[in-house]
Amino acid sequence: MSIEYEILQSWCNVEGNVNSTEDLLAWIQELNQTTYVNINECSINDSAFWFYDDCNGEVRNNKSSFFSITGMRRYEDGQFVGEQPIIMQPEIGYLGIICKKIEGILNFLMQAKIEPGNINCVQISPTIQATKSNFTRVHGGKLPDYFEFFKGSAKYNVIYDQIQSEQASRFYKKRNRNIIMQIDEEIEVYRNFKWMTLGQIKKLMEIDNLINMDTRTVLSGIPLVTSRLDSQELNEIIKLFSDTALYYSIFETNPSEELPSIYQHINNYKMFKNVTNAIIPLNQLVDWKIAEYGITCKKQANFMVRYYDIKISGREVQHWTQPLFKAIGKATFGLVTKRCNGARKFLVKISAEIGSFDKVELGPTVHWEPTHYLYNDDPVEKIFRRYMEMSKGIMHDVILSEEGGRFYHEQNRNVILEVDESDFGELPNGYLWVHYSTLNYLVQANNCLNIQLRNLLSLLKI
Repeated sequence: MSIEYEILQSWCNVEGNVNSTEDLLAWIQELNQTTYVNINECSINDSAFWFYDDCNGEVRNNKSSFFSITGMRRYEDGQFVGEQPIIMQPEIGYLGIICKKIEGILNFLMQAKIEPGNINCVQISPTIQATKSNFTRVHGGKLPDYFEFFKGSAKYNVIYDQIQSEQASRFYKKRNRNIIMQIDEEIEVYRNFKWMTLGQIKKLMEIDNLINMDTRTVLSGIPLVTSRLDSQELNEIIKLFSDTALYYSIFETNPSEELPSIYQHINNYKMFKNVTNAIIPLNQLVDWKIAEYGITCKKQANFMVRYYDIKISGREVQHWTQPLFKAIGKATFGLVTKRCNGARKFLVKISAEIGSFDKVELGPTVHWEPTHYLYNDDPVEKIFRRYMEMSKGIMHDVILSEEGGRFYHEQNRNVILEVDESDFGELPNGYLWVHYSTLNYLVQANNCLNIQLRNLLSLLKI
């Protein structure tokens, strides 16, 4: 059978054949109870590593490594639209998962990892989650576990390998290498790692703040439409699906029918929308105040910057200080789906954010930051809000965290809801109905689907 069949078979297996789901939850609970974590806000003056460079107007460290924070101002068609602090982290890190067939079922080697910004300490992370500064050992610590497999990935069966964007509302053009590879050899499983099926990971995604953002973005890239499968294998694959509309959306639709319209929308924006992002010193931001305990907006904002003294046992480095973007409220990311001629379609939106690598990507139907004014005239948002208020058509509704290495307690509501086709007439400009096959095709390239959309797609069950 093909790797696609093996992945889908693992997706169906929610009980596990190496570790039970109950054992995995007990493992997380034990690590939460036995891992020492002490995180407190502090003054930047308490850090021997980080400092505010008033001359250049940026927060950085004395090795110019990891990341820095500077100011950014955005103009569209010559008009000022906003300004904010933004994270500059030009290096590309690894987000990678090792998988292996164990007793006939594909299992994924996942890590229980504590990031300083995690709201509930331990979250399930990829096998490796490391910035370039981590694996070049700028911090002076040891190499991340299993790094040698990813460095030597050419020796293995690489299922997925693509550089994808991070949160463009907080990072400027930040990207990471998302990679999944299959191995055959026996490897030692360290204390903070466990084998689990894809179905178990999907099941655990139903628990608030348990599966971290990095796991979700990697799994969203699993390729299902890049191989030509014969009818015999498709007959076996459809038996694995409870959601037959999703099966038809993946395997019985043709991405080439939708791609021209998508590229037209994206390329028209890139070509005709005059967007300028000006990098400026933090001390030139009009509405933001820089102080020794952080950076705050004088008006309503979605986040602030705070400095933290961090102690976590069991990591490559166990005591350090750093700035984190601290959330103010929760965002809502929503993906609308419908059945059309027996196949599931998804409503996506052209999404432009201040830090986008190439101006624009496809995003979810709804992206409401905490400061978003909900009661506007967008007809799509009105329908989404009506369904939510009626608790109608909700397929997934879970609170999930953003990346805890840069964001402090940023958790957002992720919703997938199914609507009646009759609710929608002509779509406003920028919205598009697309099949899963099209989205899966586009995620095999970089900077097509933004991280909010990728994270929502990772929640789907077959």
